[in-house]
Amino acid sequence: MTEPKSASTRVLKVRDLRVYYETPKGDVLAVNGIDFDLYEGETLGLVGESGSGKSTAAMGILQLVVPPGRIVSGEVLLEGQSILGLPDEALRQIRWAKLALIPQGAMNSLNPTMKVSEQIKDVILAHEGKEAKKEIKARILELLSTVGLPGRVYDMYPHELSGGMKQRVCIAMAIALSPTVIVADESTSALDVVVQRVVAQTLLAVKRKLGVSMIMIGHDMGLMAQMVDRVAVMYAGKIVEIAPVQDIFIDPKHPYSQLLIASVPSLKERKPLKITEGITHDPRNPPPGCIFQLRCPFVMDKCRVQTPPMQEVKPDQLVACHLYEKTEDGSFINVRDVVGNT
Repeated sequence: MTEPKSASTRVLKVRDLRVYYETPKGDVLAVNGIDFDLYEGETLGLVGESGSGKSTAAMGILQLVVPPGRIVSGEVLLEGQSILGLPDEALRQIRWAKLALIPQGAMNSLNPTMKVSEQIKDVILAHEGKEAKKEIKARILELLSTVGLPGRVYDMYPHELSGGMKQRVCIAMAIALSPTVIVADESTSALDVVVQRVVAQTLLAVKRKLGVSMIMIGHDMGLMAQMVDRVAVMYAGKIVEIAPVQDIFIDPKHPYSQLLIASVPSLKERKPLKITEGITHDPRNPPPGCIFQLRCPFVMDKCRVQTPPMQEVKPDQLVACHLYEKTEDGSFINVRDVVGNT
């Protein structure tokens, strides 16, 4: 686990990031003003159901959003440098070298006409220029070894590899230039559970060896529990809770976080599947007030008119929910508990 925030160095700062997709009937607010920090050596899990905006947030940070999508506003600082809106050449120098992506679909990310070694070599040479053939081969073989692949993969084409091996090739490419931050976009979602475990262990081994900071995107809460230090919960383009992984599992504060945790199957007890009731709003026209109001089991009148601010209800645990009110001594109470005791 990483050190407390107060003792850590912030490597990535994201503020008010907004990414919209244009449609004939109005903009889809895919990412609608998110804020978070990533610290040195930390793995931050970005979780939420499909369509919550996780991958779009990653594309916004990397500035890989393509039309009809567009970055509307925001601030992204990488090691103190503002990278949002940089010219293409400046961005090219930052990607891979400082900010790398492990894509969701390895099959679609690797060039089927090029050997694995050529694709990794392209990444290195594009940033570092020419290198002796013998030296670069040794470097690629070491990268393959780091991600648990045998040397024979060097001369193989992507179609000759299994899904898990292709995903580990993508990891090797991501770490080729020893970046500061790696974004892993659902890197295990398309794999079976056995291969998922292998790839997850590879990611952990890479993190420990290189000391990189990582944003891990996914919806598998069980996997997040084993992989990340902190969790940021996204719903409908907003982050509704950020907390250390232990706190999010033991004492989730936001009703949506609670429903996500309740959906994790238990090996110790049999329990019915928890279903989130209600329907999602039109992403082009979010309701005033809380973004989760249409599906929240604890919705109150103020939730329909006031947007809840993000509040630190416990050390390092922030939540955007009207259920929590600050008392005179500075602590927070759950208003439902107060009502239940009166």
